[in-house]
Amino acid sequence: MMRMARRKQIYEGKAKILFEGPEPGTIIQYFKDDTTAFNNQKRAVLEGKGVLNNRISEFIMVGLDRIGVPTHFIRRLNMREQLVRHVEIVPLEVVVRNVAAGSLAKRLGLEDGAALPRSIIEFYYKNDALGDPMVAEEHITAFNWATPQEIDDMMALALRINDFLSGLFAGVGIKLVDFKVEFGRQYEGELVRLVVADEISPDSCRLWDIASGDIMDKDRFRKDLGGVTEAYREVARRLGVLRDVEGNGAKGPVLVKDED
Repeated sequence: MMRMARRKQIYEGKAKILFEGPEPGTIIQYFKDDTTAFNNQKRAVLEGKGVLNNRISEFIMVGLDRIGVPTHFIRRLNMREQLVRHVEIVPLEVVVRNVAAGSLAKRLGLEDGAALPRSIIEFYYKNDALGDPMVAEEHITAFNWATPQEIDDMMALALRINDFLSGLFAGVGIKLVDFKVEFGRQYEGELVRLVVADEISPDSCRLWDIASGDIMDKDRFRKDLGGVTEAYREVARRLGVLRDVEGNGAKGPVLVKDED
């Protein structure tokens, strides 16, 4: 589906493009098929990935809104685009870890899959040139990336998101190993509130099949395992976002009809 070329492009990232929205205070978020890893050192285009991430992220954002976690999401516009609220992005990635994997396992000499004593929250400074370094609360407040109150709010929201996602995925046979979220400041007159921004999808989560241990996320790309789009499609299918179509020659994801 063609993206809205008549809109002015605001920003292009590794996996998404942002355009001016139709109304003040709105932005159109376009999901690309581009996939990157290791701070953009490894790149590929995976056909259909953007469509899957758009739909999975929509499903999760709507679910978060239902449990009272505020997000920037307004509505999905089409296969690849969402309408979202314009927010001021907090320059931090908030990572919640439930199981040892990735950089945590490497940093602390833990086995991939080792149990953690409790869920761990980490902060990373959003800066591609520096490789998104891990930072402490002391750095965050010293450089005024966020206030102490905002740090508390982000941690509380991250844990609520973790509870929601852990249950959601466990219900369809998937273990939530860890995930990354970003937050934005939404200005409403004199008031400022933090909302979940960016996306939540297999691009930003580690997801393992509970029964087999199979990887169902972007690690398939990082580790050259292949079958990345197929794994994302399986996540979407289990969540009820996509349905399987047999024997009609259709290619790519098929969307479940929206309910009014």
